[in-house]
Amino acid sequence: MTQPTPVPRIFQINTSLGGVPKLARQRAQVTFDGLDEDRQQNLKHHGGPDRALCLYSLERILALQAEGHPIFPGAAGENLTISGLPWEEIEPGQRLRLGDEVEIEVVSYTVPCATIKGCFDGGNANRISQKHHPGWSRVYARVVRPGPIAVGMKVTRI
Repeated sequence: MTQPTPVPRIFQINTSLGGVPKLARQRAQVTFDGLDEDRQQNLKHHGGPDRALCLYSLERILALQAEGHPIFPGAAGENLTISGLPWEEIEPGQRLRLGDEVEIEVVSYTVPCATIKGCFDGGNANRISQKHHPGWSRVYARVVRPGPIAVGMKVTRI
């Protein structure tokens, strides 16, 4: 008997005043610049309209934990930890709807930086590099339509 396909959802919303880990929130306002109350320390490599949101997969985090890495939701700097999406299919150009209002477009894969090396056994953040491990990267997205989001909201590929 086959298992029903899970409905993709926002598992966790993560923000910080700069740096990692980003900490869990129940709800947030998505603006064209990203999430309210979220800041980045290095604006050369983080933030801006084409990097307004960083997304990652709960299933990828759990698989990395099973490999022995000390990663957890928010630790790798993602703003949204998403469950139930076939992560290997998420790529630049794809649009997602968060809840009923918010629409985002995946712009690029993220390049792992030294600030997240503590998430990985041996400090090798390249474990989530698209170049070295396709389908395991976090992604950056721009905001097409802002609005409120909350944990548990449905995520729809459009």
